[in-house]
Amino acid sequence: MQIEPNVFRRLSLFLLVATLLLAGGRLTAAEPGLSVSDSSLRCEYRVNPLGIDTLRPRFNWIVVSDQRGESQTAYQIRVASSAKLLATDLPDLWDSGKVTSSETLQIQYDGKPLSSRQKCYWKVRTWDRNGIASDWSETAFWTMGLLEESDWKAEYISYEDESSISKDTSKLYLPAARQYRKAFSSEKEVARATVYSAALGIYELEINGARVGDAYFAPGWTDYRQRAYYNTYDVTDLVKRGENVIGARVADGWYSGYVGFGLLTGMGTERQGRWNYGKTPSLMTQMEVEYVDGTRATISTDATWTVTADGPIQEADLLMGEAYDARKEQPGWSSPGFDDANWDNAILARDMENVVADFYEAHNPENVGGGPRIQGTPRDLGFKRPRLESFPGVPVRITEELPAKKITEREPGTYVFDLGQNFAGVIRLKIKGPAGHRVQIRYAEMLHPDGRMMTENLRKARATDYYVCKGDPDGEIYQPRFTFHGFQFVEVANFPGEADLDTVTGLVMHSDTPMTSTFECSDPMVNQLFKNVVWTQRANFLDLPTDCPQRDERMGWTGDAQAYVGTAAYNADIGAFYTKWLRELMESQRESGAFPGYAPFPFQHGWDFGSAWADAGVICPWTIWQAYGDTRVIEDCWEPMTRFMQWREQTSDNDLGIVHGNAWGDWLAQGASTPLDYVDTVYFAISARMMSEMAEAIGHDKEAKTYRDQLQRTKKAFQAKYLRDDGSINVNTQTAQALALFADLVPAKQREATGRHLAKMIAENGNHMSTGFLGTRPLLPVLSSAGQHDLATFLLQSREFPSWGYEIENGATTIWERWDSYTKEDAFGRHNAAMNSFSHYAFGAVCEWMFDTLAGIKSDGPGYSKIIIHPHVPTPNSNAMVDVIDWVRASHDSIRGTIRSDWKVVDGQFHLHVSIPANTTATVVLPTEDPQSILESGKSAMDNVNVSKPRIESGSTKFVVGSGDYEFTMPFAKQSARKGLVTSKPKDTSINPDGIDMTNAKELMRWDFDNPADVEKWTHVSNVKVEQRDGKAFLVATGNDSQMSTRLPETVSGSLVIQLRAMPSKGATSQFFWALPERGFNGTQQNIRPLTASDQVNDYLFSVNETKPIRSIRFDPFNTYDEHANVGEMMIESISIFQLGDKQDSQ
Repeated sequence: MQIEPNVFRRLSLFLLVATLLLAGGRLTAAEPGLSVSDSSLRCEYRVNPLGIDTLRPRFNWIVVSDQRGESQTAYQIRVASSAKLLATDLPDLWDSGKVTSSETLQIQYDGKPLSSRQKCYWKVRTWDRNGIASDWSETAFWTMGLLEESDWKAEYISYEDESSISKDTSKLYLPAARQYRKAFSSEKEVARATVYSAALGIYELEINGARVGDAYFAPGWTDYRQRAYYNTYDVTDLVKRGENVIGARVADGWYSGYVGFGLLTGMGTERQGRWNYGKTPSLMTQMEVEYVDGTRATISTDATWTVTADGPIQEADLLMGEAYDARKEQPGWSSPGFDDANWDNAILARDMENVVADFYEAHNPENVGGGPRIQGTPRDLGFKRPRLESFPGVPVRITEELPAKKITEREPGTYVFDLGQNFAGVIRLKIKGPAGHRVQIRYAEMLHPDGRMMTENLRKARATDYYVCKGDPDGEIYQPRFTFHGFQFVEVANFPGEADLDTVTGLVMHSDTPMTSTFECSDPMVNQLFKNVVWTQRANFLDLPTDCPQRDERMGWTGDAQAYVGTAAYNADIGAFYTKWLRELMESQRESGAFPGYAPFPFQHGWDFGSAWADAGVICPWTIWQAYGDTRVIEDCWEPMTRFMQWREQTSDNDLGIVHGNAWGDWLAQGASTPLDYVDTVYFAISARMMSEMAEAIGHDKEAKTYRDQLQRTKKAFQAKYLRDDGSINVNTQTAQALALFADLVPAKQREATGRHLAKMIAENGNHMSTGFLGTRPLLPVLSSAGQHDLATFLLQSREFPSWGYEIENGATTIWERWDSYTKEDAFGRHNAAMNSFSHYAFGAVCEWMFDTLAGIKSDGPGYSKIIIHPHVPTPNSNAMVDVIDWVRASHDSIRGTIRSDWKVVDGQFHLHVSIPANTTATVVLPTEDPQSILESGKSAMDNVNVSKPRIESGSTKFVVGSGDYEFTMPFAKQSARKGLVTSKPKDTSINPDGIDMTNAKELMRWDFDNPADVEKWTHVSNVKVEQRDGKAFLVATGNDSQMSTRLPETVSGSLVIQLRAMPSKGATSQFFWALPERGFNGTQQNIRPLTASDQVNDYLFSVNETKPIRSIRFDPFNTYDEHANVGEMMIESISIFQLGDKQDSQ
């Protein structure tokens, strides 16, 4: 009998199934190779964000797999208006359907229009390379904020502020924090309660005695005269059936409190440094309650609220500190049943009287050649309702507690606590004392050698808290609410009883950006450096990327930010953090198109921009795009960035930069300064390149070509003016060479020659670097890329001045503003103590090189879909002073998953362990030209299906690998160095760093300081005196900011050089200014330089970079003054002005 084939197949399948069932087996579908990491679900960079106002929010997720080479081939997103609908596969808002794509980043919502207050639930699933679907992810959600102005029923409320605007800058004005309250009834069962809250100032909310949220300093710093943020809170669990109370504390914050160096420099309203945006803080809060029966109620700030200034927080200021009188606590004030009969009625902020006062700030000159001048103009400080936006960043939180490590009793009742780590935050104080007993709490980053608190670097920031006991026999606990400090040491004075280590606990505060990096290597000093970098980032990422957390600045300095942003993106998830700050930066753009030196921009000090600082407006968006694949940040910043590039083009001179703006340049460089027009040229090129790449990313092809063409023109002009035939740059500073390589302004065939010249310059400096803020970031990367990696690693591992190791040898637990901010030999005496931060992240930018070069982890294009693993291994024995690094373990939690590179050299073998996230590929670069010698997991890498065919390039083997973990092993062919690098006494480059040829120079005028008649010609003298000792003249500082100036008998012009003939026996940082006729001195027309300590008289040459005639000069001999250490002193013979002969290449 013949059976039809189809019948036979069906019968065979039936028998197979029956056999499996009888055997107790079961049929299973193929397991998916991918799953979605539930903890990775993000909406607008955040986990389950509340109250967003982005109409088409974006989703990110990470896929994981235990299989190599796994990738996503498709995804599906579902969004529903309730969790129940989503769980039953009824996505009423959006179902993307199966989308063929490997993308997991920045997937834009494309469903029904979203409305105010809407809660949206979402989930995602993916398909692997075999087309098998994963399980659905866990459910995530977001809520929409108030999208229309009409959604706000609340009004800003405030209090009757009868205080006047003070003009007395000798006294601090520190008003009490106000407390507001409103009782309301909720007679039904609550389904959902949401609070939307904003303040002109900073605030905290309470409901029924419980704190709302855990954020500090909400809603964050903006230009309140234009725009403010609001926050959204889910308070469903806090609202009870029956009587309820909502309360708020409101303090000045950035709105009307002391900001930056305003008080120090006489800026702001009536030169006070405060009231920069308005006079009186105000609050706006709107609570919306949805009941189970579908009805709603709204409780909004209005004139029915009550307010008091008679609470415990009697002073509250971010810079100056807080004063808390526990006797004034009002228990239950934010709970039902409290009697507020003695409180005042709140008033509507719009009903407050307008107050007009003079607002002082610098203004750019109207005429070419002039400098900025401080002027006061009338400003209305009354209430102005700003445009509201939902807070897009991450909140400031307390993220860690630090117990005291050491306690010292300085005198009876005065204790100094050492917390062992410099950080930003506040303390928790445990105390028991009689009612009315007042203690003072001061903060310092460092101690003087005699144990005194080192507070000189706080400048005008009082940074002091006060606590008055209420007399609780069980003891009391105090934690400041509306201030923060940068500190390691805490002094508690007038402490009742005997303190112990439990008395003070440090509370670490920063914007709670998730930390995303690990780094460890064979050098313990470098491991400490990594910790110092991370601690400094945490201390300075507090609502915005600040320069320092301790002194009277704490501002968003753009130069620091652009230098460090690459490192920041390795160490933390900064997507949301920078989303917020870039709004402030774009908003602060000047009318000219330049981006300012800091953002927000409460007042102008000096010029309103600086070269390289201004370019943060391009560099920071570009870096965020690179780290997160975020093209929306480009689109959001595009118009301001294009205006900036128009300004750059308009101010350029034949496609080259010029001298303009604040002369910060390569801030804090050692030795010669890099000319400002050179810096301006380099950053013009950097911004043009980044703009061309960003334009291409968002489809602006015409603009991309425009910026590419500009880059090529600037390259050509740069090479014509600055590049010598031998590959060296004719500006004789390490920074000049490094920046040229970093900006890719040197032709490829000459890069190694430029690198060799840079290495020679470093060798002539005793194998020490001399770079500042701008030069340090690119120095090690360009050395490594130009064939000088051993030297780069040597500099990283150096313990000598100037270096990261030198700071650590002197006790650093964070990155310092200056390499020698403190030394064991001279304490704080080497520099101006007032300009000496011990938590300043700019020099920590080296960490970017530690990851992308030493560990070898970096993205190959935007968003880490392709990765490069290229560890750079230093030559064995290339460092004769310490053991060269021979192993590194590093990881980075990228937006696509964790990337790991662990390498070591052991017994002549190189080992590399690599982890590559699912759905990505990596190019792995191994240090051998023999691919046959490479093993992967003990077998030939050539036979591994997940490893591509090798490519041999530049002495290395390159493989492309799929995702997964790999173990590569091979013989390490690099021979030991014949001679290890060592340091030596550097050539004194402070004498003539520019290599000025004085042949045929003509002396135009001279002042001999042993001649009283010549000394008298220096008519304007401040904080310095001339002393005659045994026939020799000495300049001696008598205070900070020593200076002396003279008017020349006649104008002088041409190629001018100032010669200082002197002996700075202890070293000094000296500065010459020059001024045009009828002009004052300014920060652009100057030359500043650290002079190396010398035991002989030298002729120090300062070039005058000026094309116009000058009439006056000013000499600032000392940048530092410390009456307890180095008061500033040098023996001086003369100052002369020379005119050089024929035009020369003096570099």
